[in-house]
Amino acid sequence: MAASVARVTTITARSDTSFDDAVKAGVERSAKTLRNVSGAWVKDQKVELTDGVVTAWQVVLEVTFVLDD
Repeated sequence: MAASVARVTTITARSDTSFDDAVKAGVERSAKTLRNVSGAWVKDQKVELTDGVVTAWQVVLEVTFVLDD
């Protein structure tokens, strides 16, 4: 079995729909820029409010990608 080395980068994603949508958007966008994305960890979540009503959902993701040989 060969060894592999991965790197973790932090990104923020926002959605007007839900936390799930923010995570999906962040992971899909990361995969367009980074090669070999292998996972993501939701580090933080927050909501934006307007007049006491949730108007946006935001997540901070730690995205892991395996480095090329």
